[in-house]
Amino acid sequence: MRSKLSPQLQVDENRGRARMVNGRIDQLTIADKSFDSRLLIGSATYPNSQIMLDSIRASGAEIVTVAIRRVSLEGGAETVVDLLSGEFHILPNTAGCYTARDAVLTAQLAREALATNWVKLEVIGDRETLYPDAEHLLQAAEDLVEDGFIVMPYCTDDPILCRKLQDIGCAAIMPLGSPIGSGMGIVNPYNLEIIRAQTSVPLIVDAGIGTASDAALAMELGCDGVMLASAVAKARDPIGMANAMRHAIEGGRLAHLSGRIPRKRHAEASSPQRGVIGT
Repeated sequence: MRSKLSPQLQVDENRGRARMVNGRIDQLTIADKSFDSRLLIGSATYPNSQIMLDSIRASGAEIVTVAIRRVSLEGGAETVVDLLSGEFHILPNTAGCYTARDAVLTAQLAREALATNWVKLEVIGDRETLYPDAEHLLQAAEDLVEDGFIVMPYCTDDPILCRKLQDIGCAAIMPLGSPIGSGMGIVNPYNLEIIRAQTSVPLIVDAGIGTASDAALAMELGCDGVMLASAVAKARDPIGMANAMRHAIEGGRLAHLSGRIPRKRHAEASSPQRGVIGT
């Protein structure tokens, strides 16, 4: 007989995502929208458009990011936005921006072209590491929040910076696990634990995820979601890896809600000692 305190997982057979925990729908809520999937996925660097679509569908993700500066918004050939529209929630990002001014202008262009006030805010400070520029990021976030945007900033795993971004009014915080595209996984889980304890808005690990265990760890640490791109797009089998990421995030979320046993420096028998023959 199952304990009433043990999380009960039900799976949507059509989409393959965790839907119910302890009798309640377990969704990711950002601003005024709720999503069944806690995986956000990028749309770039896939071998071709069909593999991109098949991979995103296999991942179960509902939110898909699109780099506005790398997409032609003029009429003509079919774009990634055309392929994704209607099936997914498109989240434009400001990838490629190096100043607050450029990021704000790019976000405003996306709002006009795509009729959305959601934006994944990126303001890069270094071309080699692709680390965010904290000063320009804070300025751009403040300007965009004042302009009515739902801002989701990509930032370093600095607890102070994350708290400032929340105080500005960002709808979610997206600290990196490690440098973009590095596949190094989560190099400082302790910072993520501090950020989780100090912030109340959704916390989404963005950048550095390399394989399914990295995504599971992010969820086990208490993060609300995972944003990834290269880990799927550049995998030997993108569709298979997308499916693996979906299961890893579902499993990590359930493990977090269930509560891991404490770590100990000594062994503790899992079998009862009473009634053992010879004692």
